[in-house]
Order: sequence, then C-alpha cells, then structure tokens
Amino acid sequence: MSYIKPKFRHPGLPRNALGITVAEYDGAISTLCAGCGHDSISAAIRNACFLSSIPPHRIAKLSGIGCSSKMPTYFLGKSHGFNSVHGRMPSVATGASLANRDLTYIGVSGDGDTASIGMGQFIHLIRRNVNMTYIVANNGCYGLTKGQDSATADLGSISKSGAANSFDGIDLASLALLQGASFVARSFSGDKEQLEPLFRAAMAHNGFAFIDVVSPCVTFNNHVGSTKSYAQTREHLDVMPLDYVPMRDEIRTQYDAGTSRGVTLHDGSVIQLRKASVDYQTDDRNAAMLAVQEAHDDGRILTGLLFLDPNTQDLNQNLKLAGKPLNELSTDELCPGSKVLNSINEGLR
Repeated sequence: MSYIKPKFRHPGLPRNALGITVAEYDGAISTLCAGCGHDSISAAIRNACFLSSIPPHRIAKLSGIGCSSKMPTYFLGKSHGFNSVHGRMPSVATGASLANRDLTYIGVSGDGDTASIGMGQFIHLIRRNVNMTYIVANNGCYGLTKGQDSATADLGSISKSGAANSFDGIDLASLALLQGASFVARSFSGDKEQLEPLFRAAMAHNGFAFIDVVSPCVTFNNHVGSTKSYAQTREHLDVMPLDYVPMRDEIRTQYDAGTSRGVTLHDGSVIQLRKASVDYQTDDRNAAMLAVQEAHDDGRILTGLLFLDPNTQDLNQNLKLAGKPLNELSTDELCPGSKVLNSINEGLR
C-alpha cells in the first residue's frame, strides 16, 4: 500500500525569511513504526531548516543503513541526498564537503551505523573536523534486524528475548568530547523545544557538530513479562505466529533547564533525563566530560549543548583548499598552465 501527501497546504502557513512555508521542507510519508521517536527527529530537522531559512536546494542529506538512515526520505524532499553503505556515510560526507563547501551537510546515522561498523570512520570525521551536522538517532538496538542490542545499549538492559546485556554501552557524546569534536550536544527525541535550537546551532557551527539523540524504539522496547512483548503476543494467537507491531503513541516530554525528568518508555521502564542548567559552561571540554560522567554515575542522561568551540577551523580551512566549490571553478583556475604548475613544483623541491 502506498500513501501520497496532499499538495494542498493552508494558505495562511507562516513564511520564513525566504518567503517559503515549512511545507517546502517536507519529505515523503514515514514508513517507520507508528510512534517512533525518529519521526520526531525528522520533524525537528525540518522545522530547524525552515526557521533558519536555509534554501532546501542548498542542503545535502547523508546517511548509512538502519532505521535512522531511512529518515532523510521523510524530510527535505527538495534537497540533495545520498544513502551510503552501512557505516560509510562519513567518507561520502568528507568528499562532498571538500568538493562543495557552500552546502549545509546533515548526516543522519544510528547507534549501530556509528558505534559499531562505522566507528572507525566516525572517529576520523571528528579528527578532521568536517563541516557538517552529524545526528545519531540512538535507540540502543538494531531495529531493522529484530532488536538485537547495539553497542550503545546500557549494561543490564533487557532485550526482546529477555536476556540482559552484559557489556557497558559506548557513550557517543563522551567519545566525541574525548576525540576533540568542536560541537557536542545530546537530546531526547520527544523534546522538541530542545531539539530544534540545537539543530539550528549545529548547522550554523563552522566545523563538526555532533548531536546524540536518545530515541526509544517502539517495537523492541519490550521484554519477557511485558504484556506487549512478542512472546506474550504469540502465546495468545490462535493462528500462525506473526511479528506484531502495535500502534504506539509518540513519547513527548518538556521540562526546564537545570531540572530532571523521568520518562516512561513503552515497556514500562523509565529513563532519567537531566537538562543542563542555564549557567552551564559550554567552553570547558574537561568539565563537559566530567558532567556527562557524573550524570551517568547517577543514572541520568545529561542533555543540552555540552561543549562548543567557536574558534575552530574546519577541514577546508585546515587544508587551505579553494574558496569556491569545484563545480564553480573556471577552466583557467582548474588548468592554470605549465608556467604556474612549474612554479608550484619548484616550490615543493
């Protein structure tokens, strides 16, 4: 079954500085599970681009493989896009950024795409300070392959099979801080008031901007004993066992800076979120790493802008590359002639 979004939009929709409405930033209808937090992230990206008045055709969306990497289909349908191989989105992002520095690059990945198969490339993306916004939709499991624990799953978390995870999870925000990322933030998919300004700030940042977004999985947030678990559902079916994906309400939350909030997930478990206070210092990397670790030790997830270096140089500046995109260079600029090339070669001897 296919669905088509109606082209009609209310004539009274607000317009941004470009004179266009938020409808110009829409994508296709989502095919993710009903209530998935990833759709909230997509909506926040769309709204952030609209509010920042970035022309859709000046945005490039990049992704790998996974539920999260399907997301670019659901926003900015008039933008450039590239869905890469699993874990290899950073390579494509690096090449694209070097070829055309004038586009706004948004990379969307998942905890498996980044923290497992793509970990090596993710680290080098940070090290090179590629000018892009890198968003991880972090749900701690592999949603496309039936919910196995991912590398970010918390120690002791219960999988859909009822088994407890026996490994410490990788904290991607801490890793980004440790490796020298110039912009590091974390948020929750249901906190629109926090997500949108973080996305806007990340896209305005000159350099690599990383945002780890906790996004609970509506399908695999279940365990043995849950009335909505697959095992419980199958026991009460009189027909051949089928995978059952129940309709779920989207989890949303809103709370003030400097306070904590417990969020109940679809399986009844609770995660504790703490929003950084208004006087939190974002220019101290060591303090940021300590704050994230202290929150973790207290069983809380620290959210907000964790670190910002406003004086960073991105990869293009560091390599002293041409100021214009490659496709805008003239023939004379691309082929300056043998005299200029000889002088360059002499300078390298």
